[in-house]
Amino acid sequence: MPTIREIKRRITAVKSTQKITRAMQMVAAAKLRRAQENILKARPYAIEIDNIIEQVALRTKRDVHPLLHENGNGSKVLFTVVTADSGLCGGFNSNIIKAARMYLEEHADENVEVFCVGRKGRDFFIKNEYPVVGQKVMFFNSLKYADAVQAISKIKDLFLGGDYRRVDIIYNQFKSAIQQVITTRQLLPLVPAEPEDVRHPVEYIYEPDEFTVLDRLIPYHLEVQMWRTLLESYAAEMGGKMTAMDAATENANEMLNTLSITYNRARQAIITKEITEIVGGAEGLHT
Repeated sequence: MPTIREIKRRITAVKSTQKITRAMQMVAAAKLRRAQENILKARPYAIEIDNIIEQVALRTKRDVHPLLHENGNGSKVLFTVVTADSGLCGGFNSNIIKAARMYLEEHADENVEVFCVGRKGRDFFIKNEYPVVGQKVMFFNSLKYADAVQAISKIKDLFLGGDYRRVDIIYNQFKSAIQQVITTRQLLPLVPAEPEDVRHPVEYIYEPDEFTVLDRLIPYHLEVQMWRTLLESYAAEMGGKMTAMDAATENANEMLNTLSITYNRARQAIITKEITEIVGGAEGLHT
């Protein structure tokens, strides 16, 4: 059995850890609330502009703009993986990396290369010698719209370089603090709407011309979709971190209860031993 001093040292260490995890839980909860507010503001606009672009793509010839069709010479697929910059958020990073590895295994015959958004994914794929061709890391703590613009600009430039015929993206879509949905979708070229999904067809008139309008509209659309993706991922990360820190705080509390019982038993044993020695000494004096 450990000594009383060792048990007291462990109790002090666990209490210190519990204070840290409780503080991290409160910080994550505050950041989660702000992230949820940002998503509620951005999501309707992102969904609506996505619907408009899908309808425009349906009525536009695929060769009008390079972001509407696969590169004829492209033989590779660019796979964008969105993770967090930090850990301590439960299974958030490990789940997305596991799903990304499954994707890479399923598309092994397509010559897939990886673009990493977030440090955790970057570190994993480089360490395991996956073909990482680009990255955008260490920005989630001060997430801004400019970060989405920088990330999508790098991805767009790689696609327009001609080596890639398609760009897919995987990320955690936020549902609630305890629920995230791993989502995989095609980012480029833009996917047109299905004809049967368009209830009220609209014929567009372009001014000054179709290419000029699309050349402004499509990059902006991609920026908005990347911004929404980063917001979804960040909120999911904060939800995972809040849940993980809550579980850690509860585990620390259970450990403290166990250590307190062990401490009281050890202390009781010492007291009992001392009483026994005193009684034994007193009996020895009378004999």
